[in-house]
Amino acid sequence: MSTDKALDIRPSSIAGTWYPGNALALRDELAGFFKAYEDHSPSPENTELIALVVPHAGYRYSGQTAAAAFQALRGQQFTKVIVVSPSHRAYADPLLTSGHDAYQTPLGLLKVDYEALRSLNAHLQQQNLQLSSVRFDQEHALEIELPFLQYQLGSDFDLIPIMMLDQSQKTALALAQALFELIKGFNPDEKVLLVASTDLSHFHHQRVAKELDENFVKALEAGDVHQLYQAQSAGKTEACGLGPTATILALSEQLGANSINICDYRDSSYANADKSSVVGYVSAIIRREDKKHV
Repeated sequence: MSTDKALDIRPSSIAGTWYPGNALALRDELAGFFKAYEDHSPSPENTELIALVVPHAGYRYSGQTAAAAFQALRGQQFTKVIVVSPSHRAYADPLLTSGHDAYQTPLGLLKVDYEALRSLNAHLQQQNLQLSSVRFDQEHALEIELPFLQYQLGSDFDLIPIMMLDQSQKTALALAQALFELIKGFNPDEKVLLVASTDLSHFHHQRVAKELDENFVKALEAGDVHQLYQAQSAGKTEACGLGPTATILALSEQLGANSINICDYRDSSYANADKSSVVGYVSAIIRREDKKHV
């Protein structure tokens, strides 16, 4: 990215509403979420952190669940972070990215890796897909993850943001393959983190939501993309980020991941005590383990 011109910045669309708009207040809230994990040991020996699956509601509702996965980043360093979220707004194209040079949050700027996005688009075009840029998007499901990443990693990594309007299994697997080809082409010194953004069932009574969400969590823990789609098609589960989750699961497997740990599951009644209409949240850590030593 050129440094001789002012950056074209995407301003935050949710700071001050979905999470604190003040840097100090935001850091305090994030620190509060992570306090529960101060005694957790870092990633086990002979393992490599590959990906996280995290929710995307306002921090009041899903921040603690997200922190249960993001805590694994303590002491880690990544040079590139790929965040795949759903698109909650309609556009003409199935796959979207930011049309800006950087994202802004109260914790600072995160640079968008346009070279990587151009390369990714070339790989997608080989599968008759197109990655389209959008400006001043309002997508909360992607932005909501950024302060967690900044708090744990700083702001020196390059961001590769992807929003999925088409969340079909075909598109998810095609995106996973294109991302795999992209990562294979990176310099060996690059360390890449994958992040999938999803919430679970919406606005059911807690009894119904728990059953729907348990089906998703079981398939997620098994790393079974087909089972996820089969359950959603049959009405046995719901997830607004099914495509991002499937993409990251498929890509993680290609990168050698062989361990998925569910970190936390809860619903919105945790925050508002209303069990009559809840939204479900889950978080997970995906690793590659050396089974000979673990």
